[in-house]
Amino acid sequence: MLGKLKLTYLLYPLLILCAMASVEVFAHGVDDSTRNFLQNNTGVQILPFMYIGAKHMLTGYDHLLFLVGVLFFLHRGKDVLLYVSMFTIGHSLTLMTGVLANIQVNAYLIDAVIGLSVIYKGFDNLGGFKHFFGTQPNPKKAVLIFGLFHGFGLATKIQEFQLPTEGLATNLLAFNIGVELGQLLALMFILLAINYWRQFSSFNKFATTTNTALMSAGFMLVGMQLTGYFLQ
Repeated sequence: MLGKLKLTYLLYPLLILCAMASVEVFAHGVDDSTRNFLQNNTGVQILPFMYIGAKHMLTGYDHLLFLVGVLFFLHRGKDVLLYVSMFTIGHSLTLMTGVLANIQVNAYLIDAVIGLSVIYKGFDNLGGFKHFFGTQPNPKKAVLIFGLFHGFGLATKIQEFQLPTEGLATNLLAFNIGVELGQLLALMFILLAINYWRQFSSFNKFATTTNTALMSAGFMLVGMQLTGYFLQ
């Protein structure tokens, strides 16, 4: 019973995040207040852009679901640092490059790939690659590659507002720092929850169910983004 309750508590955030997706998907996760600020922004605005970056990461259900999958079976601190660093390098690179070089990518398709990254990580945690294909993709390279797509997802959201060039690089850097701060805060809560759950036998018992739920959430994200793409 205790294990089932802990599983329920873990799945509730996944269900809530997916419910949020149904509301925010067609706006690409940018609320009205943020939209108004970005559209009316002029000059260097370091603190506001840091706040927006942190807020986006903390409310970015797709990013959080992927991080849950990445961290789920990591035990050592150096492994957590390595994988998080690979993800950070990937999304920081494409976030800055995508906006400054004005690389245009369809937001729905990028977000669909981000949903695919959630499916990949759940499937990988379940041992699906080894079971069905006899081999496993390099997990570090995969996190880096999907990090690149996550960064493009952030870039597409910023590009929608055609920010003025004055102070753009500085504002983007502040936004990226905010994303990292938000990610750090999210990681703290994710790691605390996972490490606490590891103390109980229910962790291994329900790991399959949890990662299956993660895959299901990823399929929902992909489906909603592709629906948005074809209906736009």
